[in-house]
Amino acid sequence: MSLKRPRSLKWSLVLRIALLQCAMLTLIILGIIGALLATGLIPHDYEDGTMDVLADAVARDAGGKLVLRETSDLTKLRSEVPDLWFIIRDRQGQRLQEGTVPAIFQPFAGLLDTISDARIDHSIGESAPPDAKIRWTETAAGNLQIFTGTKGGLSLLRLLGQAPQFFLQGILPLAGLMALATLFATPWVVRGALSGLGHAAAEAERIDIDQRGVQLPLKDVPKEVTPLVKAVNAALARLDKGYERHKRFLTDAAHELRTPVAILNTRLASLPATPERARLLQDAARLSTLTDQLLDLQRLDRQTSPFEKVDLVAVARGVIVDLAPIAFSAGYEMSFEPEREAVFATGDRTAIERAVTNIVQNAIEHGGRTGKITVSVTAAAVIEVRDEGNGVPPAERERIFEPFYRLHPQDHGAGLGLNLVQEIMQLHGGRIEILDGKPRGACFRMSFRALAA
Repeated sequence: MSLKRPRSLKWSLVLRIALLQCAMLTLIILGIIGALLATGLIPHDYEDGTMDVLADAVARDAGGKLVLRETSDLTKLRSEVPDLWFIIRDRQGQRLQEGTVPAIFQPFAGLLDTISDARIDHSIGESAPPDAKIRWTETAAGNLQIFTGTKGGLSLLRLLGQAPQFFLQGILPLAGLMALATLFATPWVVRGALSGLGHAAAEAERIDIDQRGVQLPLKDVPKEVTPLVKAVNAALARLDKGYERHKRFLTDAAHELRTPVAILNTRLASLPATPERARLLQDAARLSTLTDQLLDLQRLDRQTSPFEKVDLVAVARGVIVDLAPIAFSAGYEMSFEPEREAVFATGDRTAIERAVTNIVQNAIEHGGRTGKITVSVTAAAVIEVRDEGNGVPPAERERIFEPFYRLHPQDHGAGLGLNLVQEIMQLHGGRIEILDGKPRGACFRMSFRALAA
């Protein structure tokens, strides 16, 4: 199942603010219109009420003659304006007339061909509304000229019918401008408001199994996100305490094991020499090695002493001297090939010695008990341990460094030995890698940081 792509806070805010602005702008304008309607200001000033009703009612019959449909608005207008009068005409001379044109406006009836739009009133100067209007307007019957009085009011349905056009021409452009402003302003605001989270995220990237005690900073973190950061800090503190308890348990367990393992080795050594005794001694030796490896891991985890100048040739030579008898008794030949008399690196001598020892012991354990084990030291601060066994398949060369990993089910595995080697190399800023042996077998290469002699 694929994970959903996380939503952008910036674009979520932009979209929601833009929609909110559009909704608020619409409500404000509708509220103003509603207030004007409720107070009667719009009907008082509106002068096209009669003309709107007539324009909606006029039509043509089957013969193309102008007719007036009896719409609900027209019926209402007739009841509200008993002396309703009007003249409706088209450009071809057809005329539709009803009521009596007031005497004062009759001269205009004969001049309709020469008038396009006009507002006619009894008084001097502009009044709102005028007493009569002349206007060419679009209707269902085509473009017609209407001459009528202005006693009709504003139709609410007609007003609502104009709402979509009003929205497109009035509200939408304003909302678009506000949305553009939001688009440019919101990222800047969000970036500033969440700057503290950026610092917390950078600090979170430092969290590692070897970087304990890290807490995410609360400075400049928004108040709404502070509970989350505090919860993460509390979780990190609990993990640190749990890790320390785990480490203390392993250290205490390893120390407690040393005494019974030593007693077991002593008692086994006192038994008569038999094949069974040899196998038991070998198993006890493995148990003793595992105990030492656990203690080494804990010691590395608390490494505080500064590194010193270490002679890799001397370290490798000492390991060969210690392990050569074991290798000879297991059926191997041993070879030591230093490129120089001394090759120096910086590090912890005890830890480096343990790493080389574990690699050589691994070669003794898994080298097939035949052939030669070769330890070489090059001038580039590289120690190689080669055997002539079956080698390590390329697909397994990363996993072999996992604790207690078994290359084959019947193997005893490498215990913590190779994992400890990897930890030591990381501590020294070096690396451990597995190559093909020559002519066969495996080659474990440990690369350190070289130091001039």
